[in-house]
Amino acid sequence: MAAGGGGGKNVPVRSAEHGARAAQHDGMRKDGGGDPYWSRPESRVWKVMLLLGTCLLYCARVTVPICAVALSTRFDWDKKQSGIVLSSFFWGYCLTQIIGGHISDQIGGEKVLLLSASAWGFLMVLTPLLTHITSAHLVFMTSSRFLMGLLQGVYFPSLASLLSQKVRENERAFTYSTVGTGSQCGTLVIGGAGSLLLDWYGWESVFYFSGLLTLLWVYCTCKYLLNEKELIIPIDYLMRSLSISKQTKVPWKQLFKKAPIWAVIIAQLSTASTFFTLLSWLPTFFKETFPESKGWVFNVVPWLVAIPTSLFSGFLSDHLINQGYKTITIRKFMQVIGSGVSSVFALCLGQTSSFCKAIVFASASVGLQTFNHSGISVNVQDLAPSCAGLLFGVGNTGGALLGVICVYLAGYLIETTGSWISVFNLVAAVNSIGLCAFLVFGEAQRVDTDSAYVDL
Repeated sequence: MAAGGGGGKNVPVRSAEHGARAAQHDGMRKDGGGDPYWSRPESRVWKVMLLLGTCLLYCARVTVPICAVALSTRFDWDKKQSGIVLSSFFWGYCLTQIIGGHISDQIGGEKVLLLSASAWGFLMVLTPLLTHITSAHLVFMTSSRFLMGLLQGVYFPSLASLLSQKVRENERAFTYSTVGTGSQCGTLVIGGAGSLLLDWYGWESVFYFSGLLTLLWVYCTCKYLLNEKELIIPIDYLMRSLSISKQTKVPWKQLFKKAPIWAVIIAQLSTASTFFTLLSWLPTFFKETFPESKGWVFNVVPWLVAIPTSLFSGFLSDHLINQGYKTITIRKFMQVIGSGVSSVFALCLGQTSSFCKAIVFASASVGLQTFNHSGISVNVQDLAPSCAGLLFGVGNTGGALLGVICVYLAGYLIETTGSWISVFNLVAAVNSIGLCAFLVFGEAQRVDTDSAYVDL
């Protein structure tokens, strides 16, 4: 299959590349018996449902950070203990990324998404109930967060696998950015509704709210988007997909010898870990630095700003690529904004004593981070669409592992220094490392091209 994704210097060259790709995919459809891509109506419906799924993923993920102060008060935890509970999510999160991406590449990302969502929805509903029958609350909540990480770890690798197989290259950035806004929508929903529920009915109600909505989403997706055959996963086929066969068509050794693969992995683990750090600690930062402020303000406004910025970044990226700009140039430009400029505002956040300025800086930092959706997040699909799920899982595994360290280290730094400046310095430093690696070694041409991929 011809290399693609690097773009051309002018529109005619770009069109020729897309024409060649289209001809090859036509050949695949004739051999494989079906268009591998969603039609436009299908794409619209799936975009909406995946956006909602991502929204509910983050509703569940951010529930504990939103309730961190209430849980600390209820169970008498200090900052280090809160940091253990918050960081335990990422220990579980890092363990299922790779296998989740691999299974998704084999049986379909939509099946893996629905299985994981069903499990974490039930876990959210059961967690408040089980806290009443145990006295070891720190151990229980740490274990619960660890299990939540295991279940949610498969989500984004599965999403990357699904979109790489169902969405055309020149539509991927906007599609991924649209679905990616679910992370901000989810944080926004749980930040607003969760803060009100927390004030009115206590922390348990926030867990019930998130869990029940997730189970409703799973039911609607299964009922209206998938037919009965698509819901059935043969056990023997699933077991075969759990191991990476020696006869696999993916040339792993060759892939991991290529600098662009490592560049996107390093950039991804950097941005993921710093995003997790801000996600985990921003509510506590505002609560302690500005104790008179309303929770719904600082839990809502930054994520509200992030929604239009994410959509704009996807639209701008696809538009510039369709105008003839090189794909890698656009990916790197988006990443400079997503990692570089956003870090500048994070540094400003640690220096201000004004609540209004803090909201502006937090909104700018969180909002501009969404440009990553049009940078490294889709660059994985540029480089290796045939195994995008697994490669995304590798990067997210690194991000989760570094996230564990950064989230816990942030709590340690706050406890020992009494200052939040060190936390935002940490965010900026980690982002800078990933950005530099991507700018120097990043590419957008396919590196998985081989005759063996024609029938994938």
